[in-house]
Amino acid sequence: MKKTLALLVVATVSGTLLAAGNLAKRAERLTALEIDGTKGFSVTEYRIETGKFYRWRIVSDGRDEYRLLAPELMRNVWVEQVSIEEKEVKPMGGLYAVEFDNEGAIDIYFVPIRPGSYEYFVPGMQADGMTGTFIVK
Repeated sequence: MKKTLALLVVATVSGTLLAAGNLAKRAERLTALEIDGTKGFSVTEYRIETGKFYRWRIVSDGRDEYRLLAPELMRNVWVEQVSIEEKEVKPMGGLYAVEFDNEGAIDIYFVPIRPGSYEYFVPGMQADGMTGTFIVK
């Protein structure tokens, strides 16, 4: 009985520590988020899973300055790197915002660590269609 209980505890604890994806392979590419000054965001909902490695490409049309925020998401993911024009930034896990002064693209590589629903948005432009949600399972 003690051995069975010990195995059950180990199996339960081990199961919570396993990642859903293979973190040693290439990141799963999410549909690119295009920021369009006249149409808003091209994607308003992403469904992802904890423990998987993702690449989120964000592309700006450059019509205006955009500061994209996802504060709750960024508190609940591990940010591996941010890539801007083939240059990499290694933020040691955290990120506050990405900002575009002109047109261009930014890639954020991350692993979600906590399930939940997390909003991303451009402050002051939510009514213009610049808001969306990550649903993390």
